[in-house]
Amino acid sequence: MKKKQLYKIFLLTFIYNFIYPLFPSISYPLIQINNIPQNLIDEKLFTDDKQKLIQGINHSLSYLETTKAKEVYENYPLKEFSRERVIASLKRFRQLLISAKTPQQLQASVEREFVFYKSVGNDNQGKVDFTGYFQPLYPASRQKTDVFRYPLYRKPSNFDSWQTPHPSRKDLEGKDGLGDNSLIKGYELVWLRDRLQAYLVQVQGSAQLRLTDGTIMTIGYDGATDYPYTSLGKELINDGKIPAEEMSLPRLMAYLENNPDELEVYLPRNNRFIFFTETKGKPATGSLNVPVTDERSIATDKNLMPPGGLALIYTRIPQINQNKELITPMTARYVLDQDTGSAIKGAGRVDIYFGTGDIAKSKAGLVDWEGELYYLLLK
Repeated sequence: MKKKQLYKIFLLTFIYNFIYPLFPSISYPLIQINNIPQNLIDEKLFTDDKQKLIQGINHSLSYLETTKAKEVYENYPLKEFSRERVIASLKRFRQLLISAKTPQQLQASVEREFVFYKSVGNDNQGKVDFTGYFQPLYPASRQKTDVFRYPLYRKPSNFDSWQTPHPSRKDLEGKDGLGDNSLIKGYELVWLRDRLQAYLVQVQGSAQLRLTDGTIMTIGYDGATDYPYTSLGKELINDGKIPAEEMSLPRLMAYLENNPDELEVYLPRNNRFIFFTETKGKPATGSLNVPVTDERSIATDKNLMPPGGLALIYTRIPQINQNKELITPMTARYVLDQDTGSAIKGAGRVDIYFGTGDIAKSKAGLVDWEGELYYLLLK
């Protein structure tokens, strides 16, 4: 592990074990609860989602057998969450899930055999902010053309020797995003026809691209510059362009599509620049290097939350009703913690993965709500 990562782990371990006990008013990120709310029943599991969740559990178990997972859990500050206990929890939950006949039967078994740990949230009272992300599917070309002009880039061969601070987004892709005078010219991986689409691929971290010959190219995250993520939505709110209560991904995209000159103003404000590699058909993969599952994988701050762990979220999750309309009921959903993100910081932030394509994009773009986050451990 890198020295910076080791230092961060040491610091967090010191804080949790030596500083927090001296100040009882400061909370751990997860607190064991005894009274489990009665609304935490995952109804969707017994329609079409049981196999998806089992698959997600298997992916987490695969991660937990890696050397990286052993290193992480050896230094993980919340000692209740040992790697062995997380593995046992996932395996037992999988058994209960397979044998249960109804959501109520599963929940009764889970409450009898598991301990619930609730995130303290961003207010120390359990309030968690939820957002959504997805894997785009966009048209693209392996060659630059008059139509496909906006590049995505491979990681430069000398990237590890770049001095900090790294070059800005404008330095790397130019004011217009075309990269004609880019510092990384020659590292283009693929070209898109729309600058905003190219930017959104960077935000989401992976994509499926339909090439001009009809084949599908898949790309994934392969590194980033050392800047923190800057939200364009917050920038537009701060500048009075969009009211905060109206902000969503569809609203942001509509504004920038209707005001294309603003792209040169707002895109450079996010200096965090993402590099990609071709993944040869590999499914969308999270930070644990295992596939993420539609509406069953979440991204959290991995400095705080247990990687690969079994979690239960309660928030509004978009669903398509019988009239083919998107509705947003409060929903309980069992999920696996398998990803992270540059904007996902603290105990009060969760990003839900919604899958690939336009429906996933529509769902993910609506999610900007509060809710609750729980982790489960076998007693």
